[in-house]
Amino acid sequence: MVNPYNQDLDQNPANYQPLTPLSFLERASDVFPDHIAIIHGNTKTTYREFYTRSKQLAFSLAQLGMTRGSTVSTLLLNTPPMLEVHYGIPMCGAVIHAINTRLDPATIAFQLDHAKSEILFYDRELGSIVKEVLSHCQVKPHLIEFVDSEYEYKDAPVDLGADDYELFLNKGDSNYQWLMPENEWDAISVGYTSGTTGDPKGVVSHHRGAYLLAQGNAMVASMPKHSVYLWTLPMFHCNGWCFPWTMSAIIGIHVCLRQVRAEPIWQSIKTHKISHLCGAPIVMSVILSFDKQQDYRPDHQVQFFTAAAPPPENVLKQMQQAGFLVTHLYGLTETYGPAVINEWHQEWDSLNMTEQASLKARQGVRYLPLEHLSVLNPETMKPVPADGKTIGEVMFQGNIVMKGYLKNKTANDKAFAGGWFHSGDLAVMHPDGYLQLKDRSKDIIISGGENISSIEIEEALLKNECVAAAAVIAVANEKWGEVPCAFIELKVQHQWNSDEALQWCKSNLASFKVPKYYFFEDIPRTSTGKIQKYVLREKAKKLI
Repeated sequence: MVNPYNQDLDQNPANYQPLTPLSFLERASDVFPDHIAIIHGNTKTTYREFYTRSKQLAFSLAQLGMTRGSTVSTLLLNTPPMLEVHYGIPMCGAVIHAINTRLDPATIAFQLDHAKSEILFYDRELGSIVKEVLSHCQVKPHLIEFVDSEYEYKDAPVDLGADDYELFLNKGDSNYQWLMPENEWDAISVGYTSGTTGDPKGVVSHHRGAYLLAQGNAMVASMPKHSVYLWTLPMFHCNGWCFPWTMSAIIGIHVCLRQVRAEPIWQSIKTHKISHLCGAPIVMSVILSFDKQQDYRPDHQVQFFTAAAPPPENVLKQMQQAGFLVTHLYGLTETYGPAVINEWHQEWDSLNMTEQASLKARQGVRYLPLEHLSVLNPETMKPVPADGKTIGEVMFQGNIVMKGYLKNKTANDKAFAGGWFHSGDLAVMHPDGYLQLKDRSKDIIISGGENISSIEIEEALLKNECVAAAAVIAVANEKWGEVPCAFIELKVQHQWNSDEALQWCKSNLASFKVPKYYFFEDIPRTSTGKIQKYVLREKAKKLI
């Protein structure tokens, strides 16, 4: 039987356009051209200016040959150019590659080479890092340097022969007819995983997913029109969880913040009436560390969205007293950022703080634009019982799951086995349908919002001639959420102490990966020789 609702009813330009979050900025400029879009220090940018500058940037990139499938990288802080590149780069058809500014030069170089990056935008403050990165690179990207007029640089600039950002942008045509994606499944960004089991993998996201998550953010967070968003979440993290696009959809205001510091956060909340901000548990610790909170207390409730390890009860209580409502999210680079939210029920407000904290510790339910979320037995691919006890793997299906890993068919086949995206995270499902993470199959430690591989730290420790074996686990930390803790088994007739181990790790690892605790003892193993990390986790609770 012919379906009459398909017969002679074809897609055409009048009834079908590919979804892209770039359209949000175009509409914002058309409808609210004079509304403030970006605040950075004393600089304010309207939506008309934001849209115009993004088009100029796209034109200038196109003049350098950037087109569909080209990769343009950024090593930028939370400043206006980081917002402009989220529009300007895909407007010429290219793919944005936002790099974590905290990574070591060799890792950054790997990403540039793997993505075949042709252009690199960077902040002058990061010039010395870029110089070292280039010494490791096979590709030689065209360099464009941003000099922040709202920031006083302490060090002398590193001359890399880069173009100046403003001059590069001003060469652009403000009437440039930017490129819609040919297909809404075209790539809009590539972001790299932390490389916990080998080289980092390039997660490819598409226009459709970015469009849907950007709108989903606003709906799930109940963000009204003209909300004011403070950038305490790094925009290089999953493209700022798609909030660079969300804020254009709701004609909101971006308040940029180069560095996460207590007084500027409180000052921004008071001056600009911040309504929403996001961040890892460390951001809450920074907020609560400020001893002059009473001078800046908001007269409205501020929404704070946090991911990574759940906030401790006392932190939740202090945040509530300071005027913040904390909501717990969960997601991965592979899901554009948040894909799970701890939706709060009004009846839970009557519970005591301990009971509320227990509920808030759960990751929650699927995001609005996510079609399916489940905890499955990875062997049978059947849902585990919703008993809050049986552990399975968190898996996703839907439009906010990545296209796949760039140039890595083996990883894609494994990640999408059985028609689900396998997160690698282990969880239980509670009777009310809320999931709660229990462990990470890859032993990832999430500290201050950064993913840290326990394996990487163990390998660094094992390079020392004194070390026979090493096991690294995560331990709870009020400030950072989690921190690495190292158990070290020494070789016979060798001596090593905590201070020496600390200095060794500082010399061999990025600062945020350095363990906070060191214990020297025989490491427990199974009969087959596998390290029993669950035993170490219980032991650490008693030792720390």
